[in-house]
Amino acid sequence: MTLELPLILVVAIFGYFGIKMLRPPTWLIVVLLLGGFLLADTFLAPAIESGTRNGVDVVNGTTK
Repeated sequence: MTLELPLILVVAIFGYFGIKMLRPPTWLIVVLLLGGFLLADTFLAPAIESGTRNGVDVVNGTTK
């Protein structure tokens, strides 16, 4: 049986339960979200994207 979920849904679920269980301070959540947003517009973005794609391929078992 195959179940397909959008990545944003998975991230939202992990984020919701992570916040409820770990209770990080609000400022830390804001800093991490803002930092990730700003990092996506730097020269590191292609490396992050390729690393993410390779990680997804390894998890899915679709490596070349």
